[in-house]
Amino acid sequence: MKAATVGDNCMDVYLSRQESYPGGNPVNVAVYLKRLGADASYIGWVGTDDYGGQMRRALRDKGIDVSHLHQQEGQTAVTYVELIGSDRQFGDYHEGVMEHFRLTEADLRFIEGHALVHAGIWGHAEPYFPRFKEKGLITSFDFSDKLHHDLTRQLPAFMDYAFFSYTQDDAYIRSYLKETHALGARVAVATLGENGSLAYDGERYFRREAEAVTVVDTMGAGDSFIAGFLYGIMNGLPLTQCLEQGTRSAAQTITYFGAW
Repeated sequence: MKAATVGDNCMDVYLSRQESYPGGNPVNVAVYLKRLGADASYIGWVGTDDYGGQMRRALRDKGIDVSHLHQQEGQTAVTYVELIGSDRQFGDYHEGVMEHFRLTEADLRFIEGHALVHAGIWGHAEPYFPRFKEKGLITSFDFSDKLHHDLTRQLPAFMDYAFFSYTQDDAYIRSYLKETHALGARVAVATLGENGSLAYDGERYFRREAEAVTVVDTMGAGDSFIAGFLYGIMNGLPLTQCLEQGTRSAAQTITYFGAW
């Protein structure tokens, strides 16, 4: 089963270390899915600068299909990052060529050759999800911590798996996941940082605690969880085991520096 990830990419630039790492939710999810054993493709835009070349090389080296990673005149997206202890703090973000991202008909047909498609809230891919759903793809979307964004009301009707970032298991997030399911999502999932994860499938809630590991850098933890969860879905596992796969994947990612 093949997975396509679509939309935003960026170079995560650690100013204090003068180092840069490829990132962005769809990019990270593709790499983590490949790490788990899935075939993964990434569809997006990079600029004509050095960062664009670095992004393409890094993804190709990880075995990601980049045949629909397009180079556009301009700058690759950049996020400036600082580490406070082991926790990353995002600074300025420059969207670069991704500001005007769109999919061509050839891109859409390529994506439709996959079983699953995933995108995130910053990736400008949301207009295409009604078509993906109509074509029968498994659809997944990361809304991050933007629980009040307009898309959280508009997109669940076209989502099999809707992901959110929150802080704890409380009445608010349980009600929120239940409402997201009522809007059309097959399963609504919240990652809760050190407090684990929570999912709702319309009948019951599923809770999973985080694994205790030595944290080096939290960059990519949520994306890694999503990849682990989706890999479980791609292999027909029940939700409890999908949450377990996501938790294990995230725990691995936070034990080293950078997303991957």
